[in-house]
Amino acid sequence: MTAMGDFKKLFSALAVVAVSVSCGDVVRQGSSPVFLVIDQLTAKSGSSSGAVKENTLLSDVITMVTQPAPCSADSPCPTIFNDTGEVVLRTLQKDISAVSPSSNSEVTINRYRVSYRRADGHNTPGVDVPFGFDGAATGTSAGGKLTLTFEIVRHVAKMESPLVELASGRTIITTIADVSFYGRDQVGNDVNVTGSIQIDFGNFGDK
Repeated sequence: MTAMGDFKKLFSALAVVAVSVSCGDVVRQGSSPVFLVIDQLTAKSGSSSGAVKENTLLSDVITMVTQPAPCSADSPCPTIFNDTGEVVLRTLQKDISAVSPSSNSEVTINRYRVSYRRADGHNTPGVDVPFGFDGAATGTSAGGKLTLTFEIVRHVAKMESPLVELASGRTIITTIADVSFYGRDQVGNDVNVTGSIQIDFGNFGDK
């Protein structure tokens, strides 16, 4: 066999491997026939009376409330609120030629994890950012879509460092919250997906 023939065979083999890698990444994400995508990840401050959810959360570490009694405009009460998030999830078939996905492909989410990080690289939990935590939230992607509401900032986080110190100052800590959702399809294959949202912590003005 000539050197040119060897080169052609090697080139062809490498091309096949490259195509397999690029097209197979999604397929190799677990053994489930589906994968999860996040259509939208938003959050709402617990101190806000409105229902509007934002793509960036302003998390108030302490809020002065004027009601109910004995709280009043003359004697407001310092109060801590947790913050909630909302995610819109969608399942997609790994086999794009599948036109009638089975009900076995529906995914049930049963837990999530929130972790915080900063762009400047100072990421020590309890010093630079709040501690991460695991939570429970359950729902099934009937019809391929699922909307879940979950806790994204806990009450206790605002009572611990580094957030508790923000209540008496004007410092703002900007973080990115990475939220991972975990579940299984109806035959037991694990499925998960992660999204991110910016959260700014501070003692913001009360309305």
